[in-house]
Amino acid sequence: MVLKREGVIFLLGIAALAAVVAVLFLASATNAEPVRLVVRFFGLYGYLFLSVATLITPFLKEVTQTFGKPFLKVHHSFSIMGIVFITLHPVFNAIERLSPSVFIPNFSSWDTFWRLAGRPAFILFYIAVFAAVLRAKAPKYWRTFHALMYVVLLFGIVHANLIGTDFENFGIMLIYNALFAAALAAFALKRYRKHLMKKDAAVF
Repeated sequence: MVLKREGVIFLLGIAALAAVVAVLFLASATNAEPVRLVVRFFGLYGYLFLSVATLITPFLKEVTQTFGKPFLKVHHSFSIMGIVFITLHPVFNAIERLSPSVFIPNFSSWDTFWRLAGRPAFILFYIAVFAAVLRAKAPKYWRTFHALMYVVLLFGIVHANLIGTDFENFGIMLIYNALFAAALAAFALKRYRKHLMKKDAAVF
């Protein structure tokens, strides 16, 4: 199977979106320390690619036909980029601060928890990742834990809206909140399609 025109358009769309984010990011990158820029860069692109990986999950058949490859190969391509970037985001933050505290959730207050929601998000993120890795050994349970990725996206977008430097840029704020809204819509569509499949199976 070969990559279809729709697949090319989709990839070009993702590339264009990434380019727009880069332009907006660079516009607000003046006078920032290099390590701080790296932290922000990895956070933005980690969330972008994880969102894309999530958005395509309701479209297993369509993705396979469009890209000419098994769905999991396409899904994992975006997921791996997201995993790398989102992992480096707190790692470089810890390097910048010379403190591992960036990995420890803060429950001192409701406001502080959500401002620093990236911390619990990182823990839940790796639970979701390892659930997918171990899916063959826990076929009944891995999907439940892997679904934590939606919670990760929620925590991430709240964290970014509250304290993200780049979210002071209206364009970036709009793009990423739209990505989160689209991820929620994808989740709803995925559940709806599963409901229809179960309903059809019950009929036959």
